[in-house]
Amino acid sequence: MDTILWIWLALAVVFGIVEVMTMDLTTIWFVIGSIVAMIIASIGLGLYWQLATFLVVSVLLLIFTRPLVVKKLNIGKTKTNADSLVGDVCIITENVDGLSSTGRAQVRGQSWSVKPASKSATFIVGEKAAIDGIAGVKLIISKLEN
Repeated sequence: MDTILWIWLALAVVFGIVEVMTMDLTTIWFVIGSIVAMIIASIGLGLYWQLATFLVVSVLLLIFTRPLVVKKLNIGKTKTNADSLVGDVCIITENVDGLSSTGRAQVRGQSWSVKPASKSATFIVGEKAAIDGIAGVKLIISKLEN
């Protein structure tokens, strides 16, 4: 086997190992590009053709297929039951100050850390607030509309 074929195979293996370690669906396209370049090398085309094929195949796959695959596999987003809290109402159990971003609220029998959506918003104990979203382990809250 020609040396260049071994180089392309080694690159495919390295990109494959990186993909397995990161599970980011980024370097998998370079694995495919390396394999296609190896095929181009095996039929006798020169290094420039191999490099061009590697780059074109890898970049096109990355740009056009990665978004579809990521969407299909739902990579990067794990739905939880906490998502169902968005749009609900909570009751403030510890004063919330927009400047310090600290406070707690009760919703569906559970205590949550809360953060106001607006830095100027303040909430006092017993006040009701709307849950606009979730950031990490904090509920993002805002004043209730009348």
